[in-house]
Amino acid sequence: MQIHGTTHVHGPQGINAPHSTYRSQGAQSTPSAGAADRVDISPAAQAASQAADSNGIRTDLVNSIRSQIAAGTYDTPDKMNAALERMLDEMV
Repeated sequence: MQIHGTTHVHGPQGINAPHSTYRSQGAQSTPSAGAADRVDISPAAQAASQAADSNGIRTDLVNSIRSQIAAGTYDTPDKMNAALERMLDEMV
């Protein structure tokens, strides 16, 4: 390595690193005719992708709750008692 100071600009250099290995033509494998790449996406990855696309909003659940509220069946005595108990627990 030669250092010529901060004003010296050297020419282009090769992109092969000194540690790269050179392979002979016989070592390379050729893809078989008709072979295609394939990707399998797990159900968990599909769910994560859908959640990311919807910004975390589950529209099916939102629509279900909206229809229950419109029908007057969403607020039940059990839900109201649970909400009241949680509110009282936080006040104490």
